[in-house]
Amino acid sequence: MLNAAASFNRILAMMLRYTYLLRGSWPRILELIYWPTVQMILWGFINQFLVGQSAWLAQAAGLFIAAVLLWDVLFRAQLGVSLVFFEELYSRNLGHLFVSPLRPHELVMALLGISLVRTLIGVGAAALLAIVFYHYSIFDMGLYLLAFFVNLLVMGWAIGLLVVALVLRYGLGAESLAWVVIFAITPVSGVYYPVSVLPAWLQPVAQGLPASHVFEGMRAVLLEQRFPLDLFWYAVGLNIVYLAVGAGVFLYAFHVARRRGLLLHVGE
Repeated sequence: MLNAAASFNRILAMMLRYTYLLRGSWPRILELIYWPTVQMILWGFINQFLVGQSAWLAQAAGLFIAAVLLWDVLFRAQLGVSLVFFEELYSRNLGHLFVSPLRPHELVMALLGISLVRTLIGVGAAALLAIVFYHYSIFDMGLYLLAFFVNLLVMGWAIGLLVVALVLRYGLGAESLAWVVIFAITPVSGVYYPVSVLPAWLQPVAQGLPASHVFEGMRAVLLEQRFPLDLFWYAVGLNIVYLAVGAGVFLYAFHVARRRGLLLHVGE
């Protein structure tokens, strides 16, 4: 019991450390809000144009706004893990952290926690501005929105941990993967169009991504007013596997880096 309490306190201390860094830097907070807001404004105007041109889209005003906000949940969740870890490398602080009683799995939990905070700030601000600018509230989806949000958040965490593991292995020269990986899977995630639009040989790839099931579910809610439980459970099952793999690969890469004495030099 005492060990569990001590572990929780170390996780909380790391999250507070990252929160204080965030709170003390207005450029960081501005960056969190800026990109989701720009995306929301861009797709809001596209959505307004297409609603006037397409009877199909007229059934679901805000379809593209909802899509871009949910996609940004995935993007922000992944960056919330990887960029916070990169800051430790930039400041050459990783080795110093592990002189303390902090354990690797506790660092993972802290990264996931601060990722949630950063995602809520960035996407939450854009979602509120969508209400002001376009009179569209993604919150009208109710509990369905929570199901979509959690699935995309967890997928973003898994990708973020994999990216961090690769940086531990190959150094900061691999940090561009934080942006490359997430945009590479966008075309096969069915964010703005159904998976059926993809070539037949790409559709199995899409089916292997939790995000594709989330966005298919989002369209079912907005266009057909139904919540497809099968797609939800597919996404949950895939996310369990993805997160387990992401955490496992990170912990293994961390173990190798520590054994080889790379924690003080991984940024070089």
